[in-house]
This record gives sequence, C-alpha cells and structure tokens, in this order.
Amino acid sequence: MQASDFNPRMEERAGRRKAARLNLLLLTVLCALALLALCVGKYPVSPWEALGILFGGGAEDAMANSVVWGLRLPRILGAVFCGAALALSGAAYQGVFKNPLVSPDFLGVSQGACVGAALAILLALPAGMTQLFAFLGGILAVGLTLVIPSLIRNQSNLMLVLSGIIVGGLMGSLMGFIKYIADPETQLAAITYWQMGSFSYVDLEGFFSVLPAMVLSGACLFGLSWWIDVMSLGEREAQTLGTNVVLVRTLTVVCATFLTASSVCLAGTIGWVGLVIPHFGRMMVGTSNIRLLPAACLVGGIFLLVVDTAARTIGTTELPISILTGMVGAPFYAWLLYRRRMTVQ
Repeated sequence: MQASDFNPRMEERAGRRKAARLNLLLLTVLCALALLALCVGKYPVSPWEALGILFGGGAEDAMANSVVWGLRLPRILGAVFCGAALALSGAAYQGVFKNPLVSPDFLGVSQGACVGAALAILLALPAGMTQLFAFLGGILAVGLTLVIPSLIRNQSNLMLVLSGIIVGGLMGSLMGFIKYIADPETQLAAITYWQMGSFSYVDLEGFFSVLPAMVLSGACLFGLSWWIDVMSLGEREAQTLGTNVVLVRTLTVVCATFLTASSVCLAGTIGWVGLVIPHFGRMMVGTSNIRLLPAACLVGGIFLLVVDTAARTIGTTELPISILTGMVGAPFYAWLLYRRRMTVQ
C-alpha cells in the first residue's frame, strides 16, 4: 500500500464507521418515535399497553386493540416506509442525474399516479383499485418518459429530463380534464383530497400489497449505490471508468419509480420529502451515496412519521400531509439555497 493511498482509505473507513453509528442512532430514534406515535391521539394508549398489544397478545381493552392494530399501526408503517421510499428515490435521482433540484416526480411518476387514481375515483372503483390504478399510472408515465429518448435516439440526461417535462405536462392536462368532468359534490373533492396526501385510509392489507415492490426496489438501489457515485461524476467520467451509463441510469430510474409509485398509490401525492431529505442526509454523512442512501431512508421515515403524527393530533380534523411537508420543506430548502448561494450557478 502506498502512503498516498493510506489517508484516503482511512478517511473512507472512518466515514463509514461514523455513518454506521449515526444510522444506529437514527434507527433508535425512529423506533422510539414509532412507539410514541402508537400512544398519542384522541384515544391515548400507554407505552406498556401498546407494547403488550403488539407483542403480548393484546390488551383487555378491546378499543385499545382496535385503535392500535386497525388505525395507528398501519399508518405508522405507511408513513415510515413512504418517507424512506421517497427520500431514497430522491437521493438516487439526484445522484444519477447530478442535479440537486431533482425530485422523485420529475419524470412524471407522481402526475401519472394522480391521473390513474383520479380515473379510478371517476369510475367509482373501490379503494384497492384506486391504489392499483395509481401504481399503473405512475409506471405508465415513466415508461413514456423512457420511450421518448429512445425514439429520438438521444439517451442523454438532458433529453430524459425534457421527456419528463413533456409527460408531466401531458398528465397535468389529463388531470385537469378529469377534474372538469368529475362530480363537484363527491368525486372532485375526493380527487383533490387524494392529491394532497393522507395516511388515514392505509390499512395493513394495502401496506403489505406494496411492501414487496418497496423492499426489492430499495435493495436494488442500495446495490447500485457505488455505481450511482460514479455516475455523479458525470457521464463522460463514468464512461471512462467503464460504466454502462444507460444501463445504470435505467435501473436507477426504474427502481426509484417503483418506490415513488408505491408511495403515491398508498398515500397519495406527498411533496418535498424526496427533494429536501437527501440534502439533509448529505449534511449528516457527506455526498457518498454508499453512506447517503441508508441515512436518507431513516431520516425520511422519521420526518414523515413526525409529520403524520402531527397531522392527526394538532387539530380537531386531520390535515393533509402535503400541507405540513410544504410548511417544513420550503423554508428549509430556501435556507439551504441561501447557504450555498455562492456555489449555485
């Protein structure tokens, strides 16, 4: 080993150990907040009672069992996994496209999912079909985004972004048409509320139906983290290092799309998480995606869990999730831009 290679390798090992300790701390905080979220609400439950319901076979109070298993546990799991999925997909997008302004919906996935869900509501389909239509709509939108560069025979990052803008605009127009013909008394209100995001309708069956797609896509992105680091150097540099740029980018986009579509079909559109949380993760562990992706998952889960708990407890009626995420995300992003104003060009 040369002396010039010693310090960088030692620094990398030290960085990984620091990130591992931080992730353990974040996981502990997440578990503690999840237990707290199980207890708070209009029907309070003690921590020991909540633990007994989860691991001890239930409690004597039938209402407590119903509240924990039927209401709070599904939405806690949904909030944690959706927050992790959105943050992970945002970090992957920003890394592979080398753009800090990229969010999980910039390829049209959220707009497509909204169109699919709105169509299901317009057709008066059950809630399970609404989730399925949302998932298929998101996948279809990103599929169109990926097809356009192939037809033009230009696989650059810029062309993919422009394709996302085209598809997003098309889906926005379709959404406007669906809203125009929807019943203003029932369907329009349901579509608007779904677009604003909420975990109030999440149940264990719906959560476990999207969990495999989330887990498999997340595991694939973790496996691609080193290649995403290479891609973040730029397309030419990545090709020089022997990277199949098109393959890595396509796999990253597909996996991140599955994560985003799964989240949207479970809880509706939730803004700012995929854009802001990866930046917060970089402030904690640095820019290496090997360390960033796990940290972003945990921070995203913590953030959305706290927001959802606040949404259902701070008022007499539950607030849509995107209202609170926007109140937190927009000021934080403005502060981040202010800090980096000298480096933004």
